[in-house]
Amino acid sequence: MTRDWVEWHDEYGTPGSPLARRREVVRGYLRPLLDRPRRVISMCAGDGRDVLPLLPAGSQAVLVEWDPVLAARAREDAGAGVTVLTDDAGTTTPYASIAPADVVLACGVFGNISYEDTQTTIASLPSLLAPGGTVIWTRGGAEAEAVRDLFAGNGFTELGFTAPPDARFRVGAHRLSRDPDPYLSGVRLFTFV
Repeated sequence: MTRDWVEWHDEYGTPGSPLARRREVVRGYLRPLLDRPRRVISMCAGDGRDVLPLLPAGSQAVLVEWDPVLAARAREDAGAGVTVLTDDAGTTTPYASIAPADVVLACGVFGNISYEDTQTTIASLPSLLAPGGTVIWTRGGAEAEAVRDLFAGNGFTELGFTAPPDARFRVGAHRLSRDPDPYLSGVRLFTFV
């Protein structure tokens, strides 16, 4: 049985729900990074409501979402400089026009892919980032500790980590602290399970 992603995203509209709370934590990490126009990638972007309201004028962004209904919602709210693609976020190809980016959002990714794909994705993120670029990510429960370790082992410095005691969601922010890798198109990062 496949998940109804539109229904799942509707929980963001319920004040105090875990997803609404998670979105606010993500935005809390994102706001200071968007102090001026930036280049932003959002993988598995849903309807874009975590990033679109915060983008300063002059920013460029690519939001990639597989579900056509969610992608259409994001397009309705997208301003100048924002491209919303109904495409596979699990390859590097959709990011060709924006890489290297200042910010990559990998929210809702690591909890829906295998550990091996999580390793591959984190190891590949330096090819999507500009020097000093930042990744904001989410993962539920204790598995988030492994994600933190993977970022540390791939040349990232942790800027913050939020683990509310009364919720399963975890949110991290990591800055690339080594030289980026060259961008390569067509690299498989992950496949949703």
